[in-house]
Amino acid sequence: MTFIEDKSANALVVVDVQTAFTAGSAAVPDHIQLQGAIETLLASARAAGVPVIFVQNDGSPGAPDEPDTDGWQLFFPAKAGEHVVRKSLDDGFDGTKLENLLTTCGVESLAICGMQSEMCVAATARTAMQKGFSVILAHDAHATYDVPEGPGGSEPVPARMAARAAEWSLGDEIILVGTATDISFQAVNPAR
Repeated sequence: MTFIEDKSANALVVVDVQTAFTAGSAAVPDHIQLQGAIETLLASARAAGVPVIFVQNDGSPGAPDEPDTDGWQLFFPAKAGEHVVRKSLDDGFDGTKLENLLTTCGVESLAICGMQSEMCVAATARTAMQKGFSVILAHDAHATYDVPEGPGGSEPVPARMAARAAEWSLGDEIILVGTATDISFQAVNPAR
């Protein structure tokens, strides 16, 4: 894992930041802090004029993020010119136009934020790195739920520890920073 103080990204990918997971009694722990970190990233990316892409999960019938329900709605609405990529699997690249959007915009480095850390964020980050993108992840800009007790009497895992384990699982290729304010954005030079 690479630890740096300031890293520039050419795009922001916001994974599954939907009302069901970000607001109300069913929100992830520390959802207020998470909202603030993602607001910081959105403001910075928008000010720099880089692509902002929202990945929106289409949950199965009855799930909190079932399409066209209140919980399915994006917590931070996309602005004009921003993209929404819908998915039904953990990996934001699997069966979607995400890779095409990134390559068409000339993106080489992207910041990823959202939830859940060990599922959709990690799966999307892994595939991005496999496809040759540099990936930056801010510790405070992704989250998950507490992991319940498991088979064989394994103890529950608090959400913060599960999120940290997800970061660690991404290996040495991920660029990990402490907070959303450590990430800067720079538009791709069109002359390249």
